[in-house]
Amino acid sequence: MADNDNFAKGDYVVYPAHGVGEIEGIETQTISGMEIKLYNINFKKERMRLKVPMMNAEKAGLRKLCTTNRMKDALKTLKGKARVRRTMWSRRAQEYETKINSGDPVMIAEVLRDLKRSNDDTEQSYSERQIYQSALERLAREVAAVEETSEEQATMRLEKIMGTEGNAKSVVNDNIRQAAA
Repeated sequence: MADNDNFAKGDYVVYPAHGVGEIEGIETQTISGMEIKLYNINFKKERMRLKVPMMNAEKAGLRKLCTTNRMKDALKTLKGKARVRRTMWSRRAQEYETKINSGDPVMIAEVLRDLKRSNDDTEQSYSERQIYQSALERLAREVAAVEETSEEQATMRLEKIMGTEGNAKSVVNDNIRQAAA
Protein backbone atom coordinates (compact mmCIF):
# COMPACT_ATOMS: atom_id res chain seq x y z
CA MET A 1 0.00 0.00 0.00
CA ALA A 2 2.73 2.44 -0.85
CA ASP A 3 0.31 4.40 -3.02
CA ASN A 4 -1.10 6.42 -0.12
CA ASP A 5 0.57 9.70 -1.08
CA ASN A 6 -1.12 9.49 -4.46
CA PHE A 7 -4.53 10.48 -3.14
CA ALA A 8 -5.86 13.69 -4.57
CA LYS A 9 -8.90 15.86 -4.06
CA GLY A 10 -12.00 14.07 -5.36
CA ASP A 11 -10.57 10.55 -4.96
CA TYR A 12 -12.75 7.98 -3.25
CA VAL A 13 -10.92 6.06 -0.56
CA VAL A 14 -11.74 3.42 2.02
CA TYR A 15 -10.97 4.02 5.67
CA PRO A 16 -11.40 0.62 7.37
CA ALA A 17 -13.45 1.74 10.36
CA HIS A 18 -15.77 4.03 8.37
CA GLY A 19 -15.96 2.74 4.81
CA VAL A 20 -15.98 4.82 1.63
CA GLY A 21 -15.18 8.51 1.85
CA GLU A 22 -14.09 11.24 -0.53
CA ILE A 23 -10.84 13.21 -0.25
CA GLU A 24 -11.95 16.84 0.05
CA GLY A 25 -8.44 18.16 0.07
CA ILE A 26 -5.00 18.08 1.59
CA GLU A 27 -3.97 20.65 4.16
CA THR A 28 -0.97 21.38 6.30
CA GLN A 29 -1.43 22.07 10.01
CA THR A 30 1.08 22.89 12.69
CA ILE A 31 0.61 20.51 15.60
CA SER A 32 2.99 20.73 18.58
CA GLY A 33 5.41 22.76 16.48
CA MET A 34 5.50 20.23 13.65
CA GLU A 35 4.00 20.79 10.22
CA ILE A 36 1.81 17.83 9.34
CA LYS A 37 0.06 17.18 6.02
CA LEU A 38 -3.47 15.85 6.45
CA TYR A 39 -6.01 14.24 4.15
CA ASN A 40 -9.48 15.71 4.70
CA ILE A 41 -11.95 12.89 4.12
CA ASN A 42 -15.71 13.36 3.96
CA PHE A 43 -18.05 10.46 4.76
CA LYS A 44 -21.34 11.86 3.46
CA LYS A 45 -23.55 9.01 4.69
CA GLU A 46 -22.36 9.41 8.29
CA ARG A 47 -22.18 13.21 8.01
CA MET A 48 -18.62 12.97 9.25
CA ARG A 49 -15.28 14.47 8.32
CA LEU A 50 -11.97 12.89 9.24
CA LYS A 51 -8.43 14.24 9.04
CA VAL A 52 -5.77 11.59 8.56
CA PRO A 53 -2.07 12.51 8.70
CA MET A 54 -0.46 11.52 5.40
CA MET A 55 2.41 9.85 7.24
CA ASN A 56 -0.08 7.59 9.09
CA ALA A 57 -2.42 6.89 6.19
CA GLU A 58 -0.93 3.49 5.34
CA LYS A 59 -0.75 2.43 8.99
CA ALA A 60 -4.39 3.48 9.46
CA GLY A 61 -5.36 1.28 6.49
CA LEU A 62 -6.47 4.11 4.20
CA ARG A 63 -6.64 2.69 0.69
CA LYS A 64 -7.99 3.32 -2.77
CA LEU A 65 -11.22 1.62 -3.81
CA CYS A 66 -10.68 -2.05 -4.49
CA THR A 67 -9.94 -3.28 -7.97
CA THR A 68 -12.67 -4.87 -10.05
CA ASN A 69 -10.92 -8.24 -9.59
CA ARG A 70 -11.01 -7.88 -5.80
CA MET A 71 -14.69 -6.91 -6.01
CA LYS A 72 -15.34 -10.00 -8.15
CA ASP A 73 -13.72 -12.09 -5.39
CA ALA A 74 -16.02 -10.46 -2.84
CA LEU A 75 -19.13 -11.09 -4.96
CA LYS A 76 -18.03 -14.69 -5.51
CA THR A 77 -17.71 -15.06 -1.72
CA LEU A 78 -21.35 -13.97 -1.34
CA LYS A 79 -22.45 -16.93 -3.44
CA GLY A 80 -20.64 -19.41 -1.21
CA LYS A 81 -22.08 -21.60 1.52
CA ALA A 82 -22.33 -20.03 4.96
CA ARG A 83 -19.60 -21.09 7.38
CA VAL A 84 -21.01 -20.44 10.82
CA ARG A 85 -18.77 -21.65 13.59
CA ARG A 86 -20.30 -23.20 16.65
CA THR A 87 -18.96 -20.69 19.13
CA MET A 88 -20.81 -18.33 21.41
CA TRP A 89 -22.61 -15.54 19.62
CA SER A 90 -20.66 -12.84 21.46
CA ARG A 91 -17.40 -14.30 20.14
CA ARG A 92 -18.72 -14.59 16.57
CA ALA A 93 -20.18 -11.08 16.74
CA GLN A 94 -16.78 -9.75 17.75
CA GLU A 95 -15.15 -11.59 14.83
CA TYR A 96 -17.78 -10.23 12.41
CA GLU A 97 -17.19 -6.66 13.64
CA THR A 98 -13.44 -7.12 13.20
CA LYS A 99 -13.99 -8.31 9.62
CA ILE A 100 -16.29 -5.38 8.83
CA ASN A 101 -13.82 -2.88 10.32
CA SER A 102 -10.95 -4.42 8.34
CA GLY A 103 -12.38 -2.63 5.30
CA ASP A 104 -11.56 -5.67 3.14
CA PRO A 105 -14.49 -6.30 0.76
CA VAL A 106 -13.91 -10.08 0.76
CA MET A 107 -13.98 -10.23 4.57
CA ILE A 108 -17.13 -8.10 4.65
CA ALA A 109 -18.68 -10.43 2.06
CA GLU A 110 -17.85 -13.36 4.37
CA VAL A 111 -19.89 -11.70 7.12
CA LEU A 112 -22.82 -11.20 4.76
CA ARG A 113 -22.59 -14.77 3.50
CA ASP A 114 -22.50 -16.19 7.02
CA LEU A 115 -25.40 -14.03 8.29
CA LYS A 116 -27.67 -14.10 5.24
CA ARG A 117 -31.14 -15.49 5.77
CA SER A 118 -33.72 -16.60 3.27
CA ASN A 119 -36.88 -14.51 2.96
CA ASP A 120 -38.97 -16.75 5.22
CA ASP A 121 -36.36 -17.26 7.94
CA THR A 122 -37.14 -15.05 10.93
CA GLU A 123 -34.77 -16.53 13.52
CA GLN A 124 -32.21 -13.77 13.11
CA SER A 125 -31.63 -11.90 16.36
CA TYR A 126 -31.56 -8.13 16.60
CA SER A 127 -27.76 -8.06 16.93
CA GLU A 128 -27.37 -10.42 13.94
CA ARG A 129 -29.57 -8.09 11.85
CA GLN A 130 -27.55 -5.06 13.00
CA ILE A 131 -24.23 -6.66 12.03
CA TYR A 132 -25.69 -7.92 8.75
CA GLN A 133 -27.00 -4.45 7.93
CA SER A 134 -23.69 -2.84 8.84
CA ALA A 135 -21.80 -5.25 6.55
CA LEU A 136 -24.34 -4.80 3.76
CA GLU A 137 -24.12 -1.00 3.89
CA ARG A 138 -20.32 -1.05 3.98
CA LEU A 139 -20.00 -3.40 1.00
CA ALA A 140 -22.80 -1.69 -0.95
CA ARG A 141 -21.04 1.69 -0.63
CA GLU A 142 -17.83 0.30 -2.08
CA VAL A 143 -19.68 -1.58 -4.84
CA ALA A 144 -21.56 1.64 -5.67
CA ALA A 145 -18.33 3.65 -5.80
CA VAL A 146 -16.44 1.05 -7.85
CA GLU A 147 -19.31 0.52 -10.31
CA GLU A 148 -20.43 4.16 -10.29
CA THR A 149 -24.00 3.35 -9.35
CA SER A 150 -26.27 4.28 -6.44
CA GLU A 151 -25.97 2.67 -3.04
CA GLU A 152 -29.58 1.48 -3.35
CA GLN A 153 -28.84 -0.29 -6.66
CA ALA A 154 -25.68 -1.82 -5.18
CA THR A 155 -27.64 -3.06 -2.14
CA MET A 156 -30.27 -4.67 -4.33
CA ARG A 157 -27.56 -6.27 -6.48
CA LEU A 158 -25.85 -7.76 -3.42
CA GLU A 159 -29.16 -9.05 -2.06
CA LYS A 160 -29.95 -10.60 -5.43
CA ILE A 161 -26.56 -12.35 -5.55
CA MET A 162 -27.24 -13.79 -2.09
CA GLY A 163 -30.79 -14.76 -3.02
CA THR A 164 -32.37 -12.52 -0.40
CA GLU A 165 -33.91 -9.89 -2.70
CA GLY A 166 -37.03 -9.57 -0.57
CA ASN A 167 -34.92 -8.15 2.21
CA ALA A 168 -33.29 -5.45 0.08
CA LYS A 169 -36.35 -3.23 0.07
CA SER A 170 -36.72 -3.42 3.82
CA VAL A 171 -33.01 -2.65 4.33
CA VAL A 172 -33.20 0.33 1.97
CA ASN A 173 -36.44 1.51 3.63
CA ASP A 174 -34.84 1.13 7.07
CA ASN A 175 -31.91 3.24 5.84
CA ILE A 176 -34.28 5.93 4.54
CA ARG A 177 -36.20 5.96 7.83
CA GLN A 178 -32.97 6.23 9.84
CA ALA A 179 -31.67 9.06 7.64
CA ALA A 180 -34.94 10.96 8.06
CA ALA A 181 -34.88 10.60 11.86
